[in-house]
Amino acid sequence: MTDEMLRRTQLQDNAAFLARAHDFQADIEMLSSSDLVGTILETVMLAANMRFAAVARVTEDRWVACRTVDEVDFGLAPGDEIEIRSTFCQSVRVTRQKVLFNDVATDEVYRNHPIAAKFGIVSYASIPIHRSDGSFFGTLCAIDTVPRDVKHPRAVAMLEMFADLIGRSLETEERLEAQEAHVAHEREMARIQEEFVAVLGHDLRNPVAALDAGLRLLAKEPQTDKARDLLPLMRASVHRMSDLIGNIMLHAKNRLGGGIRVNAEPDAPLSQAITHVVGEIRSAFPEREIALDLSITRPVHCDAARVAQAVSNLMSNAVQHGRAGAPIAVRAVTDAQGVTVCVANQGEALPEEMRQQLFQPFQRGNRESGGGLGLGLYIAGSIADAHGGRIEVDCADGTTTFTIALPDPVAPT
Repeated sequence: MTDEMLRRTQLQDNAAFLARAHDFQADIEMLSSSDLVGTILETVMLAANMRFAAVARVTEDRWVACRTVDEVDFGLAPGDEIEIRSTFCQSVRVTRQKVLFNDVATDEVYRNHPIAAKFGIVSYASIPIHRSDGSFFGTLCAIDTVPRDVKHPRAVAMLEMFADLIGRSLETEERLEAQEAHVAHEREMARIQEEFVAVLGHDLRNPVAALDAGLRLLAKEPQTDKARDLLPLMRASVHRMSDLIGNIMLHAKNRLGGGIRVNAEPDAPLSQAITHVVGEIRSAFPEREIALDLSITRPVHCDAARVAQAVSNLMSNAVQHGRAGAPIAVRAVTDAQGVTVCVANQGEALPEEMRQQLFQPFQRGNRESGGGLGLGLYIAGSIADAHGGRIEVDCADGTTTFTIALPDPVAPT
């Protein structure tokens, strides 16, 4: 006996459905959880005065109950299966025609039918359920052990309407499940991609750091005129690579970990941190004039390393998009409410529509020179948010100013 023949001889039941091992698991789950189908079956029983109603999945060799409402104790639950030859639904599947009788004892076609006698069926209705593409799914059944007028035109019209409604709902549910599966797949792929990017960024840090160290050592050696021209360009490229890697890793951690985390200290060394990143930018771009004005006159409660990273991103943005030869101004000042850090550069003003999306990931400025992933401003904004602060941009008189405002958590409101 083949596996297929053996499977056909083994009827499944509600236990297989509850164990999520049923051959028709998806169909049963879809119908057994549908509020619409439940309401339809209750309405069929009420309107037709029948005490059993069900939706069955019917194939060439299977009859499986997917949803039942049973007041006569037939004992059929979702997943229970009846041998196909013991049902009227095989005829419904083959002919695509409904089966109806009010009283089997007086019906000209089904009088003395063995199936009716076997299950004690007296009145019966079975209506084919088709999907919108015309394919056969199963049947809408109504049964009672006493005579009922299921052949009345109104009852027939109601049953056919409900069967059609179930068929249409099947397609809607299947499309929704397919869409949900697609969304889940896309989310999983995005998670895998983000993990890959995070690992890639981590693995790139060491070779970039080694390259930077090598360039620093070369700068101390005797150089030709050509080397003196090339080394600053190479240092600038390495610095941009380092910024990109840092931003990629922080973005990936933000996405995978549910947000950028900051370790704020009550008296953070913010002045030193900002001075350090300004020195890095000056070293990487010696041709650019960068003015630094620090007026941090009291302790600042923040994560100095993260704030410095945000300032570095703003400065890199100013170098990339500011007018060549124009100075870049970095200013930090404390007041009663907290600390404000501004980075200003001269150049073309940002269009208003661009400002609305500037702090979203992968948004890039209106100048493509220098490349970039469009993460720098997003990371800066995320760092400000993580501190409970904000980041803003203002364009006036040819100067673009980015401002990070961080509140002091103990300042009076």
